[in-house]
Amino acid sequence: MKVLAADDDATSLLLLTRVLARWGYEAVPARDGAGALAALLAEDAPSLAIIDWMMPELDGIEVCRRLREQELALPPYVILLTARDGKEDIVTGLNAGANDYVGKPFDADELRARLDVGRRYVEMNQKLLAALEALERQALTDSLTGILNRGAVVCRLKEEMARADREGTPLSAAILDIDHFKVVNDTFGHLAGDEALRVVVRSCQEVLRAYDLFGRYGGEEFLLVLPSTTAESARLICERVRAQVEALNIHWQNHTFRVTVSLGVAALHPGLDVDSLLGLADHALYQAKERGRNRVECSEEAEGEAAYPQSG
Repeated sequence: MKVLAADDDATSLLLLTRVLARWGYEAVPARDGAGALAALLAEDAPSLAIIDWMMPELDGIEVCRRLREQELALPPYVILLTARDGKEDIVTGLNAGANDYVGKPFDADELRARLDVGRRYVEMNQKLLAALEALERQALTDSLTGILNRGAVVCRLKEEMARADREGTPLSAAILDIDHFKVVNDTFGHLAGDEALRVVVRSCQEVLRAYDLFGRYGGEEFLLVLPSTTAESARLICERVRAQVEALNIHWQNHTFRVTVSLGVAALHPGLDVDSLLGLADHALYQAKERGRNRVECSEEAEGEAAYPQSG
């Protein structure tokens, strides 16, 4: 684990870095407060820091204050190294954001013990953050396909609608439905149906642009959010998606089968809320199914495209 060692005294700094190396830590030296702060805010910053109170440019107290102002997801565990051992000094250091302090000159056994406490603290926080991130992904992700779930993709659609309205750029949405999906489940079983959903999702992702949003809307239906895209451009994107899926061979155990998809497209125009936009896309999808499936249809309201100009 990396440990920042900050001290403006060259001899003290050399002693500290050698001690840290002997204990199995990777020492990152800094000769002043500005260098210490920069190292602790770098991309691959040390998780632990031993900072001398008295340093040029920025002292240890000011480094602690500026660190805490950043509100980092995983802030470093800071041990303040100081010859000041008065109660008021200790309180000042802790109030500035230091996690602990060690008197200077330091006792090696005491410093090592306090570093071990800091390391356990950092490791516990890392595990907690990882668990929280996993819970957040779980809350936003469809467990079968790995893409956004209904709540998350509709929320992102609302955000993109607000941005399109603010910037005056086009936006389109499309609902995709796998044709005759019940036949797949009835013929090959629900596990084969699950595999078909995963294969279709991966295939669609190969065609969609990096900034397009794609989520499971429910069952075998999916929602595509296409920023900076007029209805006609969205139709072309969805046609590529449709053709990509049509060409798939889906393998399950000893069986190979194919599926097709139908898509309904709607473009945003002033006055539409999210429910209205989705309603238009859903109606276009109904038309695609009524007209034979394995096709793309645009809602009649999307045809004009006069509200937002073509971007780029």
